[in-house]
Amino acid sequence: MAVAYERIANTLRQSIRAGRLRPGDRLPSEAKLAEEFRRSVPTVRDALRVLRDEGLIEKQHGRGNFVRRPRTTAVRTNLRHQWEKGRAREPLAERAQTGATEQDTGLQVNDLVFHASYREIEADEHLAEAFALPEGTRLLERSYRTRYAAESAPFSLVTSYLVHDLIAENPDLLDETKEPWPGGSQSQLYTVGIELDRIEERVTARPPTPEEAAELELPPGTSVLVLRKTSIDINDRVVGVSKVILPGDRTEMLFTTHLERW
Repeated sequence: MAVAYERIANTLRQSIRAGRLRPGDRLPSEAKLAEEFRRSVPTVRDALRVLRDEGLIEKQHGRGNFVRRPRTTAVRTNLRHQWEKGRAREPLAERAQTGATEQDTGLQVNDLVFHASYREIEADEHLAEAFALPEGTRLLERSYRTRYAAESAPFSLVTSYLVHDLIAENPDLLDETKEPWPGGSQSQLYTVGIELDRIEERVTARPPTPEEAAELELPPGTSVLVLRKTSIDINDRVVGVSKVILPGDRTEMLFTTHLERW
């Protein structure tokens, strides 16, 4: 038999799912709920905690509890890489019309807010191994955050690395103010004569760090997907390494494999 706080949570959950409480609606105060359900305030708090853990409501400091607005879902498919390669050599006007994030979310360019920051670093042991280069090799570290203008959390946390000397021929590739680059990273690499042969992606799941949970605005108990992307050129050389942290509550990974016919 359900205990008191579970019955309160069930009633509120049903109201949310039935649309009687809609996204953005403020719930009655804890005192009002305690009066309505004829239970103590601590019991009501336990019920609200359950709903927060499920991602159905969120507590806004100083304002109360609100029905959580569903975030925009991103469907990330492996077909995006060939799509991006096919556009890498298109004229600027064509490349500027849309990008991978728009493809993933169904949003338009003007719906998005984009931020990029660059810095030069020296390859540590792990990055040196990934690039098959000596430790201390100069790299360009690029951090990206893209969000829907109507939301405050980014779709993902992206950290990307390129070998500095491979791209230095084009100074624009070292300049964060040139972002977002129409056509994405493959178009950037094309400007210095690099063509990708393949992209390897490894996906794992884990609990977020406190910093990741805060930036992605994750409900309690939500995992993140960690995508490690390695870009390899037609000379079998690793030219790019990326780490993408994806929120588990609003990311779908879709893999399509075309099979050769007999």
